[in-house]
Amino acid sequence: MKTYPITAWRSGILAIAFVCATGGTAAAQWLSLPLPGTPRTADGQPDLSAPAPRTADGTPDHSGIWLLDRSHHNSNANLLAEGADAPMLPSAVEVYERRMETFGYNRPMTVCLPHGVPDGVTSPYGFKIVQTPMLMLNLYEEFTKFRQIHTDGRQLPVDPNPQYYGYSVGRWEDDTFVVDTAGFKEGSWLDNDGHPHTDALRTTERFRRLNFGTMEVTVTIDDPKAYSRPWTSETMRLALQPDTELLEHLCENNRDLVPLLNIWEDQESPATSTTEDE
Repeated sequence: MKTYPITAWRSGILAIAFVCATGGTAAAQWLSLPLPGTPRTADGQPDLSAPAPRTADGTPDHSGIWLLDRSHHNSNANLLAEGADAPMLPSAVEVYERRMETFGYNRPMTVCLPHGVPDGVTSPYGFKIVQTPMLMLNLYEEFTKFRQIHTDGRQLPVDPNPQYYGYSVGRWEDDTFVVDTAGFKEGSWLDNDGHPHTDALRTTERFRRLNFGTMEVTVTIDDPKAYSRPWTSETMRLALQPDTELLEHLCENNRDLVPLLNIWEDQESPATSTTEDE
């Protein structure tokens, strides 16, 4: 099944489906300040081409705020390159095609649910990595969510209670940080186009910091209930956001959701559509 783009925020309905509030004014936020430890050019600007930093034990340090670099990735933040194949089973094709036909109007964020794994790295909002010897934390600006990646040697749980971000364990393979995740709750999307998954999903992400300002990541999807075989994403490039901080971002005014969904459902009445609901 080939992928086709849903332009981000293509539908006006989606654009106003909810209002997310951020606290305070821009002048009161730490939006522009020189952070210690940032290499500088002669004119004082962050030197994003400087070598990647390392921790005291010599492993790469992934700390910082990161955002998908869309200039080095397909414009729609899809996991696959434009026109590439995702080996979906018929049940997954049905879900995916419906999401494409409806421009993703019922994506999780319209009901204040987060981007999941691996969709969190493709979000238009940045995320902050906090690296410690035993734990890697991803702090997502959107909805002020977090994800834990344990690096203390534990194994994935055998029968976990499902979660939107699943359960993650990480390890270093030379300079690449490898993250295995399982125990997912159904409902999140794998990417902006809406590639689906089931509770059988397992992902393997591989993060490699190329220099101070650039990180590359790939993810392998293994979900035998939705795909005929495992498949690997296009290599995505993340860009460091220097000299700034995350803002609080909450989904706290969702009053427009029901009437807007009713508008869309009227457009999908039997007289105009034969597509069955998911």
